[in-house]
Amino acid sequence: MSKTSLALHNLRGFAILNVLAFHSFIAYIASQPPAPIPFDNPDDWTAHPIVDAHRWLGFDLICAFEFLCLMQLMFLLSGLFVWPSLERKGGKTFLYDRLLRVGVPFVLGASLLMPLAYYAVYRETATDPSWSAFWSHWAALPFWPAGPMWFLWFLLVLNVAATALHWMAPQSGEFLARLSATGAARPGRLFLLLAALSALTYVPLARVFTPWQWVEFGPFGFQPALAPQYILYFIAGLALGAYGFDRGLLGPDGMLVRRWPYWLAGAAVAFVLWLAATGLIVTGSGAGIPGLQLAADLGFVLFAASACFGLAATFLRFAAVRLPILDGISENAYGIYLFHYLFVLWTQYALLGLALPAAAKGVIVFLVTLALSWTATAVMCCIPFGARLMRGKSRELARSA
Repeated sequence: MSKTSLALHNLRGFAILNVLAFHSFIAYIASQPPAPIPFDNPDDWTAHPIVDAHRWLGFDLICAFEFLCLMQLMFLLSGLFVWPSLERKGGKTFLYDRLLRVGVPFVLGASLLMPLAYYAVYRETATDPSWSAFWSHWAALPFWPAGPMWFLWFLLVLNVAATALHWMAPQSGEFLARLSATGAARPGRLFLLLAALSALTYVPLARVFTPWQWVEFGPFGFQPALAPQYILYFIAGLALGAYGFDRGLLGPDGMLVRRWPYWLAGAAVAFVLWLAATGLIVTGSGAGIPGLQLAADLGFVLFAASACFGLAATFLRFAAVRLPILDGISENAYGIYLFHYLFVLWTQYALLGLALPAAAKGVIVFLVTLALSWTATAVMCCIPFGARLMRGKSRELARSA
């Protein structure tokens, strides 16, 4: 495995850990609603499923950091291997593989895992905690809450679109490769392009939709303000993969790696810009300051881009080696993502009555979720079909596992 591949492998594990941390900590942020939200109002409780009385402001900062850049990083990483896979497998085989490995887990996760996970949310405010009562309330909801499974259907749609592009315009791979070819020597150009396109799509939509607002159709949900950004980051990954991620922007000796401190510093400045502007807006203190909302929106898109560049540069510089923990997490990342929400919600529910500090509860939920999700993935991978879904492994590898 090349240095770049090792760094990206470790970065993938890091991203999954942050997904777990975000969902584990969000029950304890200071900006949570004052009380649990009735189960019959899913537009409100899907953002805050479990509401604990114990809060810690530090989790607000951590969750804000992750909310602003984590999914962009996930879509960037998801796009990296798409074009090489299309070239190697062909559109028909690639699409079949995506339907199996992304479509089937989405159906199983949304239809089986999410009702089991949200049963804990129902019990928090229920007068009748029985499963039959829960199911009657669940069936009466205006949509089918799918939780983190939304990422799978959205990713599948993007993979289908990439397959169609490869079939109708196979030469577009050369265009994407040329677009990213300047990244090795001038990563700033790619950064400015990505940030500018993100701002053009996000700023107008932010006038209509809040970043945490969702649109739901059955089990299919997405954030209208952020969806164009996710598409752009997937396309950016597509372009980097078309050129070859071992060279160009992600080359181990490129300018991105050499200037890793500047990218992290830029991310910190952009985060402070967003935090200060958003704080003034939320508290009402900045009512008379012109352009405050625009500053917050630009801080958002600049932070997302610089954080993705900074994390990639840092991992290429310091984590282009085998790291046992991150290696194991990355290898099981897909299964951990699929199972984690079930364990997050039930562990948060189990801790509701305990008089522990919020920080302690958040850490407990994170560690329990990581252990149980990893274990569930390992058990699934003992079954050949499970190994095929979770890791893309063959029957022989599943048996040896």
